[in-house]
Amino acid sequence: MRSTAEGTLARLAGGLVVSCQAYPGEAMRDPRTMIQIARAAVVGGAAGIRLQGLEDIRAASDLDVPVVGLWKDGDADVFITPTLAHAVAVAEAGADIVALDGTRRARPDGLTLAETIAGLRAQHDVLVMADCGSLDDAIAAEQAGADILGTTLSGYTGERPKSAGPDLELIALIAARCTKPIVAEGRIHSPADAAAARTAGAFAVCVGTAITHPATITSWFVAALEEEA
Repeated sequence: MRSTAEGTLARLAGGLVVSCQAYPGEAMRDPRTMIQIARAAVVGGAAGIRLQGLEDIRAASDLDVPVVGLWKDGDADVFITPTLAHAVAVAEAGADIVALDGTRRARPDGLTLAETIAGLRAQHDVLVMADCGSLDDAIAAEQAGADILGTTLSGYTGERPKSAGPDLELIALIAARCTKPIVAEGRIHSPADAAAARTAGAFAVCVGTAITHPATITSWFVAALEEEA
């Protein structure tokens, strides 16, 4: 049974959301593996878990933290829960929060973001996280009815440069203009980055690669050693 919207947000406030995802073809790309990682993250204190794919979301039914669910599909610019049908499927799989592309770009089914959120809410009582790439995206997403504003797509839509670390400037800009809670996500590589995101105005912080992607973490260490060779 899902918590109320207020209860879900209260559980995430000031906390860490761990994104447990692996790319297709990778050794860890298996729902059982992702859920084991998610359980380990919860033991470590994660306030929430972000999962990609319907099987992964369904497998998370016993996690005692809010689940942010999404479905990456297609090769168009908008591929994070790109249509209303995708959003409904994610909700039906059991996500407490449905994450979707929150940019102002055209969606594959021709619906606006506002129409997508309204259509989802007509069928399911879930929260909606809009993955944004700019301040204008965040403002538009809030107006469209999103409950949570994520910085997930900063640096990937052409509106902002891709920073080496989290886009702290964008977090601060959104905090100054919008009232909905901000989840900082994207290139948060260290505890210091996470703390800086909170200081910049984030309601919660989502970390994926630096916690749950061994191939990338290993490559960081390898590169550091090669620099010293």
